Amino acid sequence: MSGTETAAADITADVIDTDYETDYEAGQDNVNPFGLEMHNPVFFISAALTIAFVLLTLIFPEKANTGLEATKAWTLEHFDWFFVIASNFVLLFCVAVAISPLGKIRLGGPDAKAEFGTASWIAMLFSAGIGIGMVFYGSAEPVAYYTDWGGTPLNVESRTPEAMRLALGATVFHWGLTPWAIYAVIGLALAFFAFNKGLPLTIRSAFYPLLGERIWGWPGHLIDILAVIATLFGLATSLGLGAQQAATGISFLFGIEASLTSQLLLIAVITILAIISVIRGMDGGIKLLSNINMVLAAALLAFVFTAGPTLKIFSGFGTAIASYAEYAIPLSDWTAREDKAWYHGWTIFYWAWWVSWSPFVGMFIARISRGRTIRQFLTIVLVVPVIVAIIWFTTFGVAAIEQIKNGIGQLPAGISEAPLVLFQMLENMPMPYIASSLAIILLIVFFVTSSDSGSLVIDAITAGGRTDAPVAQRIFWATLQGMVAAALLVGGGASALGAMQAGTIASGLPFTLVLLVCCYSLFKGLMSEHMLLKAERVAT
Repeated sequence: MSGTETAAADITADVIDTDYETDYEAGQDNVNPFGLEMHNPVFFISAALTIAFVLLTLIFPEKANTGLEATKAWTLEHFDWFFVIASNFVLLFCVAVAISPLGKIRLGGPDAKAEFGTASWIAMLFSAGIGIGMVFYGSAEPVAYYTDWGGTPLNVESRTPEAMRLALGATVFHWGLTPWAIYAVIGLALAFFAFNKGLPLTIRSAFYPLLGERIWGWPGHLIDILAVIATLFGLATSLGLGAQQAATGISFLFGIEASLTSQLLLIAVITILAIISVIRGMDGGIKLLSNINMVLAAALLAFVFTAGPTLKIFSGFGTAIASYAEYAIPLSDWTAREDKAWYHGWTIFYWAWWVSWSPFVGMFIARISRGRTIRQFLTIVLVVPVIVAIIWFTTFGVAAIEQIKNGIGQLPAGISEAPLVLFQMLENMPMPYIASSLAIILLIVFFVTSSDSGSLVIDAITAGGRTDAPVAQRIFWATLQGMVAAALLVGGGASALGAMQAGTIASGLPFTLVLLVCCYSLFKGLMSEHMLLKAERVAT
């Protein structure tokens, strides 16, 4: 061996442990009753805690709601700054990694090929990531900011040109770079350690550079349990919102009361559809539904763009971009906020929601991203969603706000129910019943896709990172997701949205700390890989 080769071998030995797969096999402690793959104790503790929450909430709904609201108030009072600082840091971290030499590393190794085409890949990102929320808040959020429903961003005077600008800019702020940076960090960490280092596709794997063999013990168990709980509550919030809006839309179209009973029935029906999708597998389930989602969403978007005030919407794109750039820093400031009610009710809820969703969306992104370079991964995951968010929220937001400004329909009187805003807007456009029916179908398909992909991710975590665990386990988790969503609706009563927000914020707080530590661990792992590849190039 030459001196250069010896030096390269020394560098490799110093910077990285290459025997991750052996460590993984040695660390498994799965139990296999009835042929199942359950990672003991993650499966049992996560399931037990979730079932206990569901039962206690259904038995004591008033006490559950009081407890959730108290937890939410305490978290907002003491840790609002933590959510904001963590989110800002994660965004800067992603940008730094993308533009650095680390961006050249390919997920799966230098010769890895992409499993899915770019169009299907992007479609699955959106269907699993923010589909239900975009439909629910597409019109409602800009209208809320413009009309002072729950406060206005930065205390701007409502129903003014400045309120219009901030309504678009603040909405894009909540749905743009920051949430997808949170998703991207978890997704990149999981993809790198799974595809490049042979570790299981589960959250604990991202902490190997820091914990080493201890990821197979209680530190790793705790990380995975926190990930499961955060994911379940993040998903339950989205499923609850979807059920509320779908029930409201059905009531709007057919006069059927959007009662708690109808919402629970919807959750039950859609959970059954999600189970069918689970049984059909990735290609016949999630991939197919994701592509259907994109077609339906594009159709609804095109309809609102052409049937609404097209020129106003088109000029609104520039307004949204300029406002986002102008107000991103003031909206990220956590000190001396005069708009505290708005800031807590919207921004902090969103940051906690994205953190709660990050194990789910991050792992799902990782699962479908083999073969991409880190720079490709981060560019697509960060930039494309911002473009889509600008187009989507500007189209729906401007269309609704213009109806308010011109005194058209019911929206000028203000928001009565957030889930109703979309249908009140569509009511004043051509073919209102067809457009509203399309929106309901889109919600349901998004609902099913989120539940299916969520059960896939939770099952992988609780099965020790195995992606080929028996279908029965994914059915179990899909069912449990629906139960948590139902429990939050029952426990919340008239303030169900507040209960869902409370559950999301409470579960998102501990995982925010996990997210920050993950950034450091991922950086160590990427640096080691970079030095390893550099050493190999020197050796050859």
